[in-house]
Amino acid sequence: MYLLIPGRHHLLTDFQFKYLNRLIKCKLEGEIDVYGTPLVPQEIEGVIFAVTSANHLGTKRNPVPFYLRAMIIQEFSNSLDVPAFVYGIDDVGVITDFSEYTVKTIRHSSEGAHALTPENTIVICSTGVKEMYLHHGFKVLPAEWDPATNQFTQPMPWDIVKQIAQAGEWRKNKTILDQMHPASFKIWSLYGVGEKVQHILKDPIIGADGDLTATRDYNVYVKQMDDIAALKYRETAPYIQPGTIGDIGCAVGSWIKMACEDDRLHECDFYGIEVSRHLYDICLQRKHNGEFANPSVFFSQKNAVTSLVFEAGSMNTIHTSSLTHEIESYGSREDLIAFIRNRYHELVPGGVWINRDVVGPENKEETILLWLNEEDGQNDILMPENAGTHELAEYLGKLSTLALFKRFAQDFRQHEGFKLPHEWVNIDGKTYCQLTMQNACEFLFKKDYHDNWLSEMHETFCFWNYNDWKSALEEAGLRLDNLSNTYRNEWIVKNRLEGKVQLMRPCKNNVPLPIPFPVSHMLLMARK
Repeated sequence: MYLLIPGRHHLLTDFQFKYLNRLIKCKLEGEIDVYGTPLVPQEIEGVIFAVTSANHLGTKRNPVPFYLRAMIIQEFSNSLDVPAFVYGIDDVGVITDFSEYTVKTIRHSSEGAHALTPENTIVICSTGVKEMYLHHGFKVLPAEWDPATNQFTQPMPWDIVKQIAQAGEWRKNKTILDQMHPASFKIWSLYGVGEKVQHILKDPIIGADGDLTATRDYNVYVKQMDDIAALKYRETAPYIQPGTIGDIGCAVGSWIKMACEDDRLHECDFYGIEVSRHLYDICLQRKHNGEFANPSVFFSQKNAVTSLVFEAGSMNTIHTSSLTHEIESYGSREDLIAFIRNRYHELVPGGVWINRDVVGPENKEETILLWLNEEDGQNDILMPENAGTHELAEYLGKLSTLALFKRFAQDFRQHEGFKLPHEWVNIDGKTYCQLTMQNACEFLFKKDYHDNWLSEMHETFCFWNYNDWKSALEEAGLRLDNLSNTYRNEWIVKNRLEGKVQLMRPCKNNVPLPIPFPVSHMLLMARK
């Protein structure tokens, strides 16, 4: 008879060892299942650990990588009288019967050696997952859970993980030391897991599965990133300093891929940092596919806001693109300042941080008038209820520019508690929206992101202008190179703005005068 223990297994507890040791040595004698039924005494042949979410790491839900979890289990099992087997079970999203998927994965991974059935396996599970195994006829032992009182009698492993996250000096915490099995303590200490877990679980920006936003359509996003990768590289390539080169927020690694093909950089080392688990997985797959001409390419899933992601004083070039506005949007101003300071500390003297992103207009505080076309679409259609990404994009695409602005005014940073200050004025029979240049530009430069509307409505583009950036960089100790510049995306002006919107400035004779569309992007070279 086998014992199957499914779970994420970030650590193992002292209780778990004593419980397993008792089951094995006493051959199940006197044990009862979750229904209170006594089990038939019999020999235990082995213990099988099904490590779920094995393909996840560095996230709040799964902070510890699979290889370390497997090491903990092996160390833990050395003192058991029977062999232990470890099988990784990938996270595959929400499926109706994860227990069946787990059993099939173990059979496949073991090449049939462990074909688990209710006749040869007893499951140990104290969470709601047990219901899936009971449905298939498996007997289930309750472990930490008491069926009589419907309560947990012992701390769950994840409870101890959360204690460590809040404990400060966790290695000297008596409660943690009493509950955590020595095998877990050994691996966690040896590899600094506790400190990493504290860092990850306290992160204020990243969600449970390692993403900034849960509303982004990554199929659309990845295509957009690849489509403009060549443009990004052409703009930034002249300023790259050879040596150790990092790309923070590397998305799917497209910028690094092009840099690897640059003859000037063939002896460089490249480090890609990506916080999104989904995009990080794509980077690893592309590396496995041999898509990078330079073998010295390394990817890590980390958050560059709250700490250094490269060694201090190690980087010749750091590249970021379309990232800093996301830090302001999903984090805070303090997070953005911390991000800038971290880049300063990572650069070698003379090193350069190349930052390509959107930027606010110089006159962002000025109150202006915005004319909006009401004849280039529909004005009276209601947004469908509970619309998915594609249904919402289809609806937005039917709206006139005026109607789209009204939708924008309702949605823009609503979840952050922001209400767009604006009012409607009529001058000589024409209606204009009166608002600040900053808020007008927020609309102008994100109004066409229909495919990712819900995600984009969280993001602010125009919070700082060029001079604001210059001041913040200098305060951190960086010097803004004279080659740095702001510019206007003329394609956007021609294809998305002209004929749809017009910026106007009120004049004394009450006749609004058109003003040019402002800059939309910046390319900053910040040197240490």
